[in-house]
Amino acid sequence: MTFTATTRMEWFFQRCHKEALSHSALRSVLFMSLMLLVLSVSLYPGLWSIGVRLHSALTGSYVPGHHSVLLINSPNEQAAKDIGRAIMERRLAASVNILCRTSTMYYWKGEIQDASEILMLVKTKTSRIQQVTDYVRSVHPYANPEVLSFPVEDGSLAYMKWMDEAIPDD
Repeated sequence: MTFTATTRMEWFFQRCHKEALSHSALRSVLFMSLMLLVLSVSLYPGLWSIGVRLHSALTGSYVPGHHSVLLINSPNEQAAKDIGRAIMERRLAASVNILCRTSTMYYWKGEIQDASEILMLVKTKTSRIQQVTDYVRSVHPYANPEVLSFPVEDGSLAYMKWMDEAIPDD
């Protein structure tokens, strides 16, 4: 009888040990999976940029939507130059074009307004649009400045590469 009880106890301890090992292994796998997920999410912008560069290098083509052009209005040339220079100094864009006076019509407070404005074309990475928009809204003299973005679908690969070099990764 003591032999059987000892055997059963050994069997019980072995089984508990195996279950503990399997739970430990399962916890390790879950922990590693969670860490991989967190790492992937945190590195996504950098990984996307590397993926775009690899795709362009290997296929010789452009990934549509990686860059964008923003239209930003300004009441005068000096304000446009100040905003444009600040955007460039913050490395939020590769290039800013300031176009001569444009004639603008818009609704404001229920009335049609007719004005003369300066239009800026800001060329940047799509991932930087929100930073540019936030900055422009913080310094622009208008209460509700025009900041519109358009994705670049295609263009000169050499120019796109230059844009990538001019604007640091996120």
